[in-house]
Amino acid sequence: MPLYPRAERILVIKLGALGDFVQACGPFAAIRTHHGDARITLLTTRPYAEFAAASPWFDEVWIDDKPRLTQPLRVLALRRRLRQGGFSRVYDLQTSDRSSFYFRLMGRDVPWSGIAPGCSHPHANPRRDFMHTVERQKEQLAAAGIAQVPAPDFSWVRADPSAFGLTGSFVLLCPGGAPHRPAKRWPVENFAALAVGLAQRGVTPVLLGTDKEKAAIAAIRTACPQAVDLAERTGFLDIVALARAARAAVGNDTGPMHLIAAGGCSAVVLFSHESDPALCAPRGTVTVLRRPHLAELSVLDVEQALGQL
Repeated sequence: MPLYPRAERILVIKLGALGDFVQACGPFAAIRTHHGDARITLLTTRPYAEFAAASPWFDEVWIDDKPRLTQPLRVLALRRRLRQGGFSRVYDLQTSDRSSFYFRLMGRDVPWSGIAPGCSHPHANPRRDFMHTVERQKEQLAAAGIAQVPAPDFSWVRADPSAFGLTGSFVLLCPGGAPHRPAKRWPVENFAALAVGLAQRGVTPVLLGTDKEKAAIAAIRTACPQAVDLAERTGFLDIVALARAARAAVGNDTGPMHLIAAGGCSAVVLFSHESDPALCAPRGTVTVLRRPHLAELSVLDVEQALGQL
C-alpha cells in the first residue's frame, strides 16, 4: 500500500543550471501553494538535490542521472520510475528536449505543463524564447491554472555564515564563469584591483568559486592578501547565508550571482555580448553593467556601481 494513498502526487522537473534553478524557486513555491495537500516530487540533477531537499517546497527529491539513448537499460529504469510514480500532474520547468522526451516516457496521458508536443497544458507563446526566464515561467504556470508566482524567498535557509570566521564588513566576489565561455568573465586583474580597493577601505573581499576558479582566485589573493578564499568551501545554503550578511556582491553572469541576489544581497552583475540580461539577469537589488567585451569595463565603473548600492 502506498505511504500516501490519498494524496495527490505532483512531479516538478528542473534539472539545472544554477541560475535557472534559482529562478525556478518562485514557481516551486507557487506550485506548493496551489497543491497544498499534495505530495510533490522534484526531479533534478545531483548538484541541486541537497538545496531542494532542505526547502519547504518538496516532499521528496529524485536525482536524474540523465541517461543517454545509448543506455537503454537506464532509460527503461527511468521510464519505469516515472510511470510508477502515480503522478496526477507534471510541471516541466526545464522545458528542454530532454524533459519533453520524459513526457513520451510517461505515456502522454498525464496532465503536463511544458512544451512537449501533445501535452495538456502547453506554453504555446511563439516568443517564449525571447522572454526573461521569470516572465516565461509565470506565463507557463498561468496557462496551467497557477496565477500567482512569488519571487524566490529563502527565509527558510538556516546556514550560519559565522562558520567562516568573517567579521566586519565584507563584499562577495565571484570571478568565475563557464570555462567554455571565457568572454563572460571580467579580467582577473580587474577583480584583483577591485579587491585591493575594497581592502584599502576596510572592506574584506570574500572570494567564491569552484576548483575551476583556483588560478583566478590565487591571482586575486596574490594581489590582495586580505581577501578571504572560500572557493570549494560553500554549498548553496552557505552562499545564501553569506549573501544575507554581505554588504554587496560583484560577479560575472554566473549561477552563484543569482543565488546571492535572490538571497537579498545588493549585487553588481557583469555582462558581455555573450549573454543578454533582458533574458537572464538575476532578479533582486541588481545593477547590471554590460559591455560588448568585458575588458572594456573599468574597475572605476564597477566601484561607482558599488557606491550607488
